[in-house]
Amino acid sequence: MIRGAVALALVGLAICRADAAELTVGAVQITDFRGVALDGQVDKLIWRGGIAMVSQDDTFGGLSGLAVTGTDQKVAMVSDRGNFVSGQLAYDEAGRLFGFIGVRIEPIQNSKGAPLPRQYSRDAEAIAAVVRDGVPVAVRVGFEHLTRVAEFALTDGVPGGAAKEIEIPKWLTDTRTNESLEAVCIAPDGSPIAGSTLLLTEGVIDDDGQHVAWLLGQNDKGPLSYQSSPDVNPTDCAFLPNGDLLVLERGVSFLAFTMTLRLVPAADVRPGNLMKGEVLLQASGGAIDNMEQVAVHTAPDGETRIVIGSDNNFNDWERNLLLEFALAD
Repeated sequence: MIRGAVALALVGLAICRADAAELTVGAVQITDFRGVALDGQVDKLIWRGGIAMVSQDDTFGGLSGLAVTGTDQKVAMVSDRGNFVSGQLAYDEAGRLFGFIGVRIEPIQNSKGAPLPRQYSRDAEAIAAVVRDGVPVAVRVGFEHLTRVAEFALTDGVPGGAAKEIEIPKWLTDTRTNESLEAVCIAPDGSPIAGSTLLLTEGVIDDDGQHVAWLLGQNDKGPLSYQSSPDVNPTDCAFLPNGDLLVLERGVSFLAFTMTLRLVPAADVRPGNLMKGEVLLQASGGAIDNMEQVAVHTAPDGETRIVIGSDNNFNDWERNLLLEFALAD
């Protein structure tokens, strides 16, 4: 059930680049998920509510990946058209997500500080925050088609500036399709592989039929693989504070989207291993959309929450959703 349309005006932000813009994003609170009311249990998670986002600006949409980029629930996403979309998750007095405010959009730049020149190079699919001493200082972005990973500076929680290319394996660079690099996440301090970057592919399959993955790290580096649920592919990943890995999977069945969220124990995220994981959540049909984002953050009440978001592909019949859950005891 969706209720209570909430039009959200932008919080004024100083624009330091001529090609950056502020957007007004409206939101409708979502209080029901799969027939379960707020604070009810859905599979192995607790439903905390969500929003459906809309904007009259046609640059808003195509959202992939979600990263926590600062305090006070500042976040950033990337767009299929080569933009950063940043803002702040807004909560009401009851601790429910009710909006996305202070929204800013600007082109992702290449290593020379210019906007990406062609659509082939703009297809950003993943974003993860680089955290040092507990503070996000940069983001790493994964691209498909022209497959690569690049790092960008953060200024007050907003990513931008010239790209700094990150070296990845040649086999991945040479895989230039829209099913190559789909998910990027960075292990937190509580992980056995703290600081390592996990790269997870959508359609690159090894000889055993598993999704190929790779760890970028000094002490933890090399290949590993991931076993997805049937008929779905990995589309994003995020680590819990203790190092356990969340993998979001997405597919289509009977002309409707499906999704699965899996948890891989921290000890299983290591070079040479096959990651399997347990199912935390499954959904299909009207409860979800084209789910392509997962992130972990601390809500205003101190609770660790999982946010799952969708990509509307700039289509009128798809939605930009942000759905929040907590782990059940």
